[in-house]
Amino acid sequence: MGDKKQQKRVFINDVDKYSSRHIAKFLSTCVTEEDSEEAEAEETSPLSEHVFQIVGTSSTKDNKETSLLEHYTSPTREDLLKHLLECDVVVYNVSESTTEEQVEDATWAITALHAEIGNFKSRKLFILVSSVMTWAMTKPQNQEETNVLLTEEEFRRRRPHPHFKTLHDLEKLVLVLGRGKKSKLTGYVVACGLQYGKGENLFHYFFKVSWLMQMPKVPLFGQGTNHIPMIHVYDLGGVIQNIIELRPKSKYILAVDDSKNTLEDIVKMISDTLGPEKIELLSDQDAITMKAFKPEELEYLNINLRLDAFVIKDSFSLHWTSEAGMVENMASIVEEYQNIRKLLPIRICVVGPPAVGKTTVSEKLCSHYQIHHIRIKEVIEEKIALLKEIVKGADSEYVGEDVAAAAAQKQLETFNKSMDMNAGRLADHLVFDILQEKLKSKPCRNQGFVLDGFPKTYEQAKLIFSDEDPENQDLMITAPSYIKNITPEHVFALDATDDFLNKRARALPQSVAEEMRYTEEEFSSRLTRYRELSTAEETLLDYFDELEIHPEHIEVTTDDPEYADVMKKITELVGVPKNYGLQREEQEEEARKKEEERKQKAAAEAAESKRSNEAALAEMAAQYDEWNHLCEVQRQENQLHDAHSLPLRNYLMKYVMTSLTEAMKECSRIKPEDPVDFLAELLLRNNQQE
Repeated sequence: MGDKKQQKRVFINDVDKYSSRHIAKFLSTCVTEEDSEEAEAEETSPLSEHVFQIVGTSSTKDNKETSLLEHYTSPTREDLLKHLLECDVVVYNVSESTTEEQVEDATWAITALHAEIGNFKSRKLFILVSSVMTWAMTKPQNQEETNVLLTEEEFRRRRPHPHFKTLHDLEKLVLVLGRGKKSKLTGYVVACGLQYGKGENLFHYFFKVSWLMQMPKVPLFGQGTNHIPMIHVYDLGGVIQNIIELRPKSKYILAVDDSKNTLEDIVKMISDTLGPEKIELLSDQDAITMKAFKPEELEYLNINLRLDAFVIKDSFSLHWTSEAGMVENMASIVEEYQNIRKLLPIRICVVGPPAVGKTTVSEKLCSHYQIHHIRIKEVIEEKIALLKEIVKGADSEYVGEDVAAAAAQKQLETFNKSMDMNAGRLADHLVFDILQEKLKSKPCRNQGFVLDGFPKTYEQAKLIFSDEDPENQDLMITAPSYIKNITPEHVFALDATDDFLNKRARALPQSVAEEMRYTEEEFSSRLTRYRELSTAEETLLDYFDELEIHPEHIEVTTDDPEYADVMKKITELVGVPKNYGLQREEQEEEARKKEEERKQKAAAEAAESKRSNEAALAEMAAQYDEWNHLCEVQRQENQLHDAHSLPLRNYLMKYVMTSLTEAMKECSRIKPEDPVDFLAELLLRNNQQE
C-alpha cells in the first residue's frame, strides 16, 4: 500500500441541522479511491484511512455527532475566523432554511477569508451550498417551447424567488471573491435541489401522516402539478466531495438528481408506499391552519423548475444513492426514514389460560406502545362489515367499483357457506387468510400489533406464520422459514394456578360471566382444553421456540387490576416505544391532565392534613377538658375529706390528746422496759379513777 494522502480539514456550519449533519456524516466516511474497495468490505475504517477531518459549528454544546473531530458552540467571529483559517475547505450551507442571519454569516465568512488571502499557507476552497430557489423565477429562453430543461450554462440568466434575492447576491459575491487562477481562495456555488432522505426534513410531514395512518387521505397542498428539483442529502455530500477532490473548472454547479417529478407524484408515492394510498387536494392556507407547513416552507414546495445538472453527470464520479429520484427509490427511502427515526414495528403475542388477564394486558401494551390490538373475533367481524360496505356502496357508473363489489359479494358468499357448514364458525383456512391480511395491513406493518390469545396451537401458528413450501419441507435442514413482517417478535405466556383462575371467574357478576363464557361449566371446559393443548406433543410455544423466538413465562399471582408487575416485566423485555409517541396537542392534554391530577392530589393532601390537624386539636381539647374535670373532682374530694375530718380532729383533741400527752410525759420520765404496755396500764388506771 502506498502513502496515504494528507487529510483535508473541512469546516461545515450548523452541523446540528439536518442538511449539514448528514453532509458531515457522509464526508467523514469518505476514503481515498485506492481504499474504496477496502472501505466497502469493512463498515468502519480507522480514522487514518479517511480523507477528511470534519469540524463545524453548532448551536448547542450537547453535540453527540461522532463524525466531527471538533465542534464549536456559537463562537465569536474572531474565534471562528481562527478556526476557518486552520481549514483547507470551508463549506457554508444555507440551503435548508435560508434566513437573513445565515446569509449574513456566510457573507462575512467569504469576505473575512478573502481579506486574509495574503496569510494563507496553501490554497483554500470556499463552497457555498445554496438553493435552486435562486432559479425559481427563471424562464426558458424560448418560452413557446415546453418541457425545456435549464442547465448550469444559463446560470447568469437565473432569476431568484423574491424572498431569495439576498442569497442570489451572496452567490455572485462568492463567485467574484473566489475566482482567479493564481488566487489562493477558490469559490464554488452549489445550487441544490430540495433535499430528501435520511429521516426526511422538508418532506417529513407527508411521511409522518402516511406512517401514522390517522387520516383517510394524505393532504396535498396546492395543485401539485409543479415540478420539483430534488437531491438525496447523501448525493449532495457526494457532490461536495467531488468538488474538493476534482476542483472542477465550472464554479457554478447544479446539484439535482435525474427525477422530474411533480409534487403530486411525490406525495402520492409516499401515500401508496407507507400510507392510505389516497391523497386529498387542500389549499396552502389549509397547510398553515393545520400547522403542517410554515409559509417559508411552502415557498420551497411550490417551486416549479425542470433542471438538468450536466456538470455532475459529465465531470463527476458520483456513487449515487438515489440518481433516479425519490419516487423511483421510494422503498429504500422509506426504509431509511423508519431506521433513522426508529419507527420500527413492535409485534407481540400474549397467550395464556382463560381469566388470566390476556386482554387487559394486551390493551395496556397497545396503549403504552401505540400499536394495534388484534382479537380474532373482532378481526373477522371487521372484515365481514367491510365486505358488506363495499357491496352496499358500489356505484354502477364506475367499473372498478363494480368489480370490487362483485369480488366482495363472492367472498361474503364463501364466508356464509362456511359458517352454515360449521355451526356458525368460519373454516380455519378462511380465518387464517383474514388474520394474515390484517397483520399485513399498513397500520400493523408500520406500528405493530398485539395478538391477543391467538393462535392457540402449533398447527395454527404454522399455517399463519410459516413461509415454507410444503413440497420442499423434507429438503429443509436449516431453521424453519417464516413471514417476518407478520410474526410476533415477542411472545409472552401468562399463567396462574387453576384455583386462582376459578376464584377469579366465580367472582364475576353472572351477566359478565355469561358474556365472557365464564360460567362455571363453560369456564371449566375451556380451562381443561387449554391445559390439554399446553401439554400436547407439539405446543404453540414449541413453534416459537423452533423459530428461536423464545416465549417468556410470566406468573400472575395477584388480583391487581393494573397488572403492574406483569407490565413492568414485559416493557423491560420489549424496550421503549418505537414511534412518534404523543402528538403536540396530546402532549399538551397529557400535561394538562397531569397538572390537574397534581392539583387534585395537593388539594386532597391539604384537606387530609387539615382534617388530621382538626382531629388532633379536637382530641387535645377533649383531653384538656377531661383533665380539668379530673382536677375538679380531686378538689371536691379533698374538700369533702377536709369537711369530714374536722369533727374527728376536735374529738381527738378534747378526749384523747390530753390524757395521751400526760401519759407519754410520764412514760418519758420513768422509761419503762415496755413503754406500750406501760402506757396502756396508765391510761386504763387513770380512766378508772375518773
